[in-house]
Formats: sequence, C-alpha cells, structure tokens
Amino acid sequence: MSKKVNIKPVDLSTTKDVFVSAIRFAVSIEGPCFPFGDELRISAQEQVDYMLGEDGDIKIILADDEVKSVVRMGVYNIINLFQVDLSSLLLDTNLELEAAGNRIMKRISDLEWMCNVLPKMDLMKIFVSKWVVISSNVLGIMEDKKFDHVMWGLKVKLIEVTCKVLEAVGYGSVILPAPCRVQLLKTWFPYVRKMKPLLDSNAIEETGFPYKMDEYLCQAIEGAILSLVLTLPSNDQADILAEWINSREIGYPDLSEAFEVWCYRSKSAKRRLVEGLDDHSDASDSST
Repeated sequence: MSKKVNIKPVDLSTTKDVFVSAIRFAVSIEGPCFPFGDELRISAQEQVDYMLGEDGDIKIILADDEVKSVVRMGVYNIINLFQVDLSSLLLDTNLELEAAGNRIMKRISDLEWMCNVLPKMDLMKIFVSKWVVISSNVLGIMEDKKFDHVMWGLKVKLIEVTCKVLEAVGYGSVILPAPCRVQLLKTWFPYVRKMKPLLDSNAIEETGFPYKMDEYLCQAIEGAILSLVLTLPSNDQADILAEWINSREIGYPDLSEAFEVWCYRSKSAKRRLVEGLDDHSDASDSST
C-alpha cells in the first residue's frame, strides 16, 4: 500500500515579503544602512534579479497591488535621487567634481538596473513615462558649458539608458500617446546625433580614450529611433526627417529607410485623396 505524501502549499506571503524587502533596499527606499552601505543595495539588486529569473511563483506576486506600489515608489525614488545629484553637479567646484561624478555614476547604474528588471515585471512604462518628463531637464544640465569637456562616462551612460527607453517605445512594449513619443524623440535625437561625432573625435585625438558608443549601442539606438519615427503621425515624421536632412551629422543615425517609407506613404495618401476626389466628381456629374 503506497504512502500518501503530504505536499505543503507554497507560502507566497513569505516570498512576497522577501521580494518587497529586497526591492526596498535595491532602490534605496530604506536609505543607507551602515556599515554595509552600497554592498547591501547591490546585494538586494542581485536578490531581485535571482528571484525574477528563478522563482516560479514570482509572477503571482508581481500582480499584487502592494508589490506594484513598492516598485513604483522605487522607480520614483531612484529617478529623484538621480535628479538631485545631477543638479548638484552645477554647484560643485572643480575639486569636488570627481567625487560628485562618482556619486552620479552610482545613480545611473541604478537606473540601468531598473531598465533591465522592469520589463520582467511588465512595469517598464512607469520608468519610461517618468524619463520622458525629466529628459529636457537632464539634458539642460548636461549641456551646460561646465561639462563641455568632462563627464564623458556619464554622457555615454545617459545614452545607454535612453536607448532602453527608445527601444521600449519604438518596438511597442510600452505604449505612449503620440505627443509623448514626439517629445521623447525630439529631446534625445539631437543629443545622440551630436555626441556620436564628439566621442569619435576624442577617441582619435586622445590615446586610450575609454568612452565611446560601441557598435552594438550605435545599432540599437539607430534601430530604435528608426522604429520610433515610423510610429509617429506623418507631419511629425516630416519635421524630424527635415531636421535630419538639414543637419551636418546626416550620417548617424541613418534615417534613410524612414524617409523612403514616409515618401511612399505620402505619395500613396495623395494618390488616394486624388482618386477619392475624382470618384466624388464623377458621382456628381452622373447625378446631374
């Protein structure tokens, strides 16, 4: 006679508590925890990564309103801390700039981490929507003359984070209204177009210059921008393509494909309009 095996139900509440606690430390909601400092934050991020990849019950937990609320709070907290530290760069003296730069690089590392984990939670829209709102302010600070020849690592990291946002919107995993898509593209497209030749020039002039947009990043940015342009209303496409054609940096990103598609769609729309008018005119003539 076989023995009956008692299977204990999975205690989702315990898993949820561990996940929520890890999120809170990972996104600095709990603040610094001495003497562990950054080690605890990084360890918590690794714990979240592990649970999202290995824990089969995590999808059930992610549907919980409390979990979503903590994640949302974490996104806002990380972005707000990033904005505060970025704004403080304008006030720091040249002697303080190196320490401030190290601090802001930790913040943007957290932003990168969030861009990697949020899609696994189907919550990337929270980050994208907030990034669209702050982008103009971020670039307003980064394009201050004080940073013309410094902070290259931060500038590249900003492009990498923005690439994640552009991919999410351009490929449809995050749906934004057309005005938000236009704002996102018009804010970052000129910056990327300007930074690429500057970084390439520095790499040529300065031996061992470590900051660059590598081939993978260049292709990812170009593909995301191309896809995003094609999602825009025709008039907005025309504005962006006209600016691209008139710019000196027409080589990158290459929007030739988007331009060809726009031309084809415009001709098709014009032809359909003319055919529609002709049909209407013929119908009027026959009725008389």
